[in-house]
Amino acid sequence: MYTANTMSSAFEALGLSLPYSSTMANPHDEKMNSARESARVLVEAIKKDLKPRDIVTKKAIENAVAVIMATGGSTNAVLHFLAIAHAAGVEWTIDDFERVRQRTPVICDLKPSGKYLAVDLHLAGGIPQVMKVLLKAGLLHGDCMTITGKTIAESLADVPDVPRADQDVIRTIDKPMYAQGHLAILRGNLSPEGCVAKITGLKNPTITGPARVFDDEQSALAAIMANKIVAGDVMVLRYLGPKGGPGMPEMLAPTGALIGQGLGESVGLVTDGRFSGGTWGMVVGHVAPEAYEGGNIALVNEGDSITIDARTLTLQLNVSDEELARRRQSWKRPSPRYTRGVLAKFAMNASSASSGAVLDKFD
Repeated sequence: MYTANTMSSAFEALGLSLPYSSTMANPHDEKMNSARESARVLVEAIKKDLKPRDIVTKKAIENAVAVIMATGGSTNAVLHFLAIAHAAGVEWTIDDFERVRQRTPVICDLKPSGKYLAVDLHLAGGIPQVMKVLLKAGLLHGDCMTITGKTIAESLADVPDVPRADQDVIRTIDKPMYAQGHLAILRGNLSPEGCVAKITGLKNPTITGPARVFDDEQSALAAIMANKIVAGDVMVLRYLGPKGGPGMPEMLAPTGALIGQGLGESVGLVTDGRFSGGTWGMVVGHVAPEAYEGGNIALVNEGDSITIDARTLTLQLNVSDEELARRRQSWKRPSPRYTRGVLAKFAMNASSASSGAVLDKFD
């Protein structure tokens, strides 16, 4: 469930794509047949004047997020669905993810947290089977409309109530991988607007350690490869947010290097950038406000104590308010990485990651 599979599955749950379409493997004939059927259904939807905003409602987004939680999807889904809700005119905040997470168990054993792939999920019954399990448990809104003109409940009517016994990709609701979802929203003085952590599968869900501070991805990667990062450290990668990046680059290289050196469980990593859907470990992303906007992540000094606590949903810089205020007096916004062109325009207009990094949030 890397980001592409996460989002395609979420759009199936949202009602904007056909049942089973999101987990089909591209080389297979059924994908061609599904594409052909998708075109036919789209034409029918146009004839019926069925539009995306008729489908993308708050309840439909709740359905999509529940499926993201149940399947162990990517942290990027938080950013994307904040932007989708904004585009659809739906009231949806970063705290809604936490609300859905706390009531939705992880019922799929999928990479990177588990062992199976999306194609295995497809063979086990696909997203419709996951949705039917959630629907029977009262965790989905069955009355939401889909692109086919049927409701979610109508679309799932012929799907078995429980997964097949000859597979273990999709679990029953009473025997989940984890009792609650995996994408947690953490807060604290280091991220008062909220940030995102993938908290399942960790042997130790808390870490307090000295900050190792980097203002770009390349220097952070170089430090890891030079064996300058040790167990117990908390890496801080900043000026990589929507404005500072600009565009929130993925920190795939540093997180991959940490795992390659056996430090995935013992080193924390905090960033105002993003992660790959394949990332796992003690990592926290989308920190907001970002460093470029003067968020407290910009005020972290080398050696400061930082606590990441997945149990209490806390991201805390263990420095007094008075000291942070003193540091803020001397902080200066760095020069923008781009002053012309598309990236400069993006940096100027992008909102906080906590509101989806959208470009048209003018209020």
